[in-house]
Amino acid sequence: MLLTQELPQVPPARLVFRLLRIEVEGLLRRSARGLGVRRPRAMSPDELAIPDSTLVQRATSLARAVEPDFVFHHSVRTYLYGVAIGHNLGLRVDREILFLASILHDLGLAPEHDGAGSFELHSAQAAHTFLRSEGIDEARAAMVHEAIALHSSVGIAGAREPEIALTHFGAGVDVIGFRREDVADETNDAILRAWPREAFKERFAALLRDQARRKPGCHIAGAMKVGFERKLRGAPFSE
Repeated sequence: MLLTQELPQVPPARLVFRLLRIEVEGLLRRSARGLGVRRPRAMSPDELAIPDSTLVQRATSLARAVEPDFVFHHSVRTYLYGVAIGHNLGLRVDREILFLASILHDLGLAPEHDGAGSFELHSAQAAHTFLRSEGIDEARAAMVHEAIALHSSVGIAGAREPEIALTHFGAGVDVIGFRREDVADETNDAILRAWPREAFKERFAALLRDQARRKPGCHIAGAMKVGFERKLRGAPFSE
C-alpha cells in the first residue's frame, strides 16, 4: 500500500461541492432510516468493547500521555461510532486496526507531534513509526497510516477499505454529526455517558483555528475557509 505523503488543500469550490453532497446523502439516509431501511439498533457493551491486546494498551497510553482529555475522549468515541456504523452497514472490519487508527488519529494536534504541515499527516507518521517500533507488520501499519492521513478527506476516505472508511465516519459523527443517523440513540447515549464531550465543540474548534492560523496552507485550513467550524458547532450535540 502506498502511503499518503502529501495532503494539499482541496480547491474551495470542490470542497464545498463535497460537503454539500454529504449533506444531501445524509438527508436521504435519514429519510430511509425513518422508513425503517437499515435503521440502526442499540448495541450491547460487548459489541462496543475495545480490543484487549498489548499493542492496543500501549497505543492508548501513547495517546493518553500527550492529549488532553477532550481530545482523547474524542479518539475513543471515533472508534465506538465507527464500530456502530460498520455494524449497521454490515462491514467486516479488523477491530484492532480500527481502534489503533482511531486512538492515534489526532496525535499531530499535540505539541510533541506537531509540525509544519497538515496535522493529519503528522499523526499518521507518528502512528506508523510507533507501530513499526512495536513490531506490527508493514501492511497493518500502512493501513493505520492511511486511515489517519485520510480521516478528514471528505469524498475520499469513505470509498476506501472498511478500516479507513470507518475511521473517517467515526470521526465525522463526533465532529460534525456526519452519519449520526447510522448510530442508534441508545448507543449514542451510552457512548457519551462513558466518554463525555467536555465542551468539545469550543475546545476542538480552538485547536483547528490554531492549526489554520499557524499553517495557512495545511489541509484543515482549507476546510476552515469554507465554513468547517460552522459545521462543527452545528453538530447534533450540546457541547
